[in-house]
Amino acid sequence: MARAWQQAHGGSGTAEERRHLVQARDALQGVIRGSLPATSLTALVEGVTSHPQVSPEGVSWRLDAPEERRMAVEAVLAWSRLLETMPGRLRACANPECRLFLLDRSKGNKARWCSMALCGNRMKARRHYQRSRDGAAEQPPAD
Repeated sequence: MARAWQQAHGGSGTAEERRHLVQARDALQGVIRGSLPATSLTALVEGVTSHPQVSPEGVSWRLDAPEERRMAVEAVLAWSRLLETMPGRLRACANPECRLFLLDRSKGNKARWCSMALCGNRMKARRHYQRSRDGAAEQPPAD
């Protein structure tokens, strides 16, 4: 399944490429969640360069990275672009059981869940259940 995903997203599907992707995923999880410093991403981009290419459409950049690391490097670069273009908008889902992130596009920058339909609904249902259970425990027994 991972191989098919890699190939569908422009990768080769090799085990080495997958190993670098997992390393990037784990490091990015830690950085975004605050358990790792951003410098933990250094090894992923070490030795990588980018070269400008000018065309009538403007300047584009060609990534020069070992093929087995290219997708992992692209993930780190995507994270970096989000930090620059949407500062403070990328964060972990507030559901502690979820490993996903959200890109908050709300006006107040107060979104909490990766999906209101999934995590948001689950967390609200849990809080409601807990409140009703706590309230029932505080009720005096009926005579």
